[in-house]
Amino acid sequence: MKPKENLLISLIIAAVIVTSINTGFDPVKFVQGAPNIAVLISEMVQLDSRLLSVAFWSMLETLQMAFLGTVIGAAISIPLSLLAARNLNSKFVYAPVRAMLAGIRTFPSILWALFFIIVVGLGPFAGILAIIMYTIGFMSKLQYESIEAIDPDPVEVVGAIGASKTQLVRYVVLPESAPHLLSQLLYMFEYNVRQTSILGIVGAGGIGFYIIEYIKFFQYGKAMVFMLVVLATVLIIDWISMKIRDRYIVQRQSGK
Repeated sequence: MKPKENLLISLIIAAVIVTSINTGFDPVKFVQGAPNIAVLISEMVQLDSRLLSVAFWSMLETLQMAFLGTVIGAAISIPLSLLAARNLNSKFVYAPVRAMLAGIRTFPSILWALFFIIVVGLGPFAGILAIIMYTIGFMSKLQYESIEAIDPDPVEVVGAIGASKTQLVRYVVLPESAPHLLSQLLYMFEYNVRQTSILGIVGAGGIGFYIIEYIKFFQYGKAMVFMLVVLATVLIIDWISMKIRDRYIVQRQSGK
């Protein structure tokens, strides 16, 4: 190895040691507590099938929250992403918009849920508002990066013939960046379903409310029923998303 590579590896090892000490990372303690895993698993497998109906309807509420939050958040993020794109605006426009979006992304969805619970009270509405904010922050970033990655030649050609900014966006920017939008929407919906599943912990509706309530009272078997419903739902959504992406790719290739 070269001296620089040896130095880099040494620095990484030193950083791992220092951060392990500072954070209390102790593999020995994990090994000592490992027998508790068997106890936990034995309690989790004692499922209560009578809760399946409740789990189904609470998961349906979670899906509705995630869907509504994703759609509204994506609709708001598209114009914001256009303003945040460096190849479309001056730094006096994109810099403050990017700063605002970075500020939105700073807070996880559960903190947004706490904020909106204070504003609108407990329930799914606060959770939907939290998902909207989270979607705006991340969808805007994904989309303006896609806009900045488009081929500059069509943009320059359309700009050279005197097209307005609106025409440029409508006939070049959006069509060129559209292929990425579907994948981004599907990704955000999948992610938001997982996020919405835990918002109930703070009283923002959804299936997370039941999970945390049963865990608080050490009823792991009952909590496991709800977690399995979440797992099954996420797997189904992932499969459907994969099929949609594959079909879209085939249609684009056949169109060429």
